[in-house]
Amino acid sequence: MAESSPEPSSGTSWERDALERLARAALDEQRRARRWGIFFKGLTFLYLFILLFVFLGMIGGKERSLPGRHTALVEINGVIAADSDASADRVNAGLQDAFKDKNTVGVILRVNSPGGSPVQANQISQEMRRLRALHPKVPLYVVVDDVCASGGYYVAAAADRIYVDQASIVGSIGVLMDGFGFTGTLDKLGVERRLLTAGENKGFLDPFSPLLQEQREYAQKLLDEIHRQFIDTVRQGRGARLREVPELYSGLIWTGAQSIELGLADELGSVDYVAREVIKAEDIVDFSTRESIVERFARRLGAAMAQTLVRHTAGPQLH
Repeated sequence: MAESSPEPSSGTSWERDALERLARAALDEQRRARRWGIFFKGLTFLYLFILLFVFLGMIGGKERSLPGRHTALVEINGVIAADSDASADRVNAGLQDAFKDKNTVGVILRVNSPGGSPVQANQISQEMRRLRALHPKVPLYVVVDDVCASGGYYVAAAADRIYVDQASIVGSIGVLMDGFGFTGTLDKLGVERRLLTAGENKGFLDPFSPLLQEQREYAQKLLDEIHRQFIDTVRQGRGARLREVPELYSGLIWTGAQSIELGLADELGSVDYVAREVIKAEDIVDFSTRESIVERFARRLGAAMAQTLVRHTAGPQLH
């Protein structure tokens, strides 16, 4: 009869189980320590990253105070829009700082813009009028660089005087609403447009749907109303200096020299010329409010997070 192999004693089994538990506990502790280490290293890196951007934003700022009298400069550069350096918030903040400075003798708003949002342009125009009334002894002049058109000119008309270069582009007193229509293309491709709305005009100006005559007429009324507001603003700002020729409000553009003849501008002149010869304060201090490195990073990070959120929350939306 064969002898059976000896079974491990219960003591040996207990010791092995204990060793396994100790080994697992040690591994778990190492994993936890590694996770916490990564977490604190990440926090330290983020803290240093934020400090770096704050430091760069500080050293990138401009010194905007000078002893004695000076000319204040604020710039509108590019499209006038809520998310740009030419937004009403930024431009108005610069104008307010310029007028508050006790050493400011005169303010120059340098404009180089093809236009943009009528709402943003109107907010800047209204603030210019308010500041002029609040500080009647401090003149506000506009100096045009390459372009002062549409919303750019809407803003410029609120100044005391407008100076241009003879080759500047000025005007475009008009309003547009543009887009595309793809209904014929969809028919040729055999694609069916499925648009569900609550409200018969919710799909108003949808590029993949036919443009109904009543919707076209309604859109034209909106454009005409905004155009009338634009014309009223120009007439209020320029007054008797305007030559009321038929094409003045047609959306045409003119050179700087032509704009002077039409009363849309006053004289030829650069920023340096106006500061030196008109305001009589040759030193120029830039009060323009621009997006800092930190703000730019935060905006891009926020946009990326919002885009990710939208991807995961697609559904009926209000626009």
